[in-house]
Amino acid sequence: MESTIDIKPMFSPSLMCLDFLEIRNQIKVLNKHCDMLHADIMDGHFAKNITLSVDLIQAIQSVAEIPMEAHLMVTDPDDYLDALAKIGVAAISLHAETIQTYSYRIIRRIKDLGCKVGIVLCPATPLSLADWYLDQIDIVTIMTVEVGYSGQKFIPRMTGKIAEAAQLRAEKGYHYVIQVDGAIGPQTYRSLYAAGARAFVMGTSGLFRPGVDLNDSCLTMKKEFTEATGVAL
Repeated sequence: MESTIDIKPMFSPSLMCLDFLEIRNQIKVLNKHCDMLHADIMDGHFAKNITLSVDLIQAIQSVAEIPMEAHLMVTDPDDYLDALAKIGVAAISLHAETIQTYSYRIIRRIKDLGCKVGIVLCPATPLSLADWYLDQIDIVTIMTVEVGYSGQKFIPRMTGKIAEAAQLRAEKGYHYVIQVDGAIGPQTYRSLYAAGARAFVMGTSGLFRPGVDLNDSCLTMKKEFTEATGVAL
């Protein structure tokens, strides 16, 4: 990922929102319109839900033509690293809340496996929790809803955390891309982009619309983003 704050906005569809009966066809559509696939892995403990498995992600990888990021909403992220690297994910994102006792070791391990490293912050988690290793991070994801479920309401105060991450990056010369995850859509594009977000995890609020053809929905997503932000795509 590029280091400048003015990089082209990137769209990352959340795979937990796919129609599982149409996975192959939907991935082929997303390959044409999006920049990275976002695979949520939940263990039922850290996040009170269970979503994608490594085996399913591997199957999706067989038809994916764009990179994949694995977002580990799990109590023990270390357990998943080797398997995810083996199937070829481009980036592995960890929750700061889960790695405080061994953050440097797990970040180093992910890099040694050949993957980019992301850090994710729940809404009530301050950016300062990850302060000591932000210089090593490729993606900082600000959760704008609580972890675990789609369809939640956007938390407006998170724009302040995004702006803080953007300011810190500029001051320190860090290289991470700021990503946002949760209730991203036409009502939030403008404020998120203005605060400094450049990667957008897309779910039911802005991409996966019941009864709407996914190709049409992708085109609508980009049109709405441009209308909201003034940024041509």
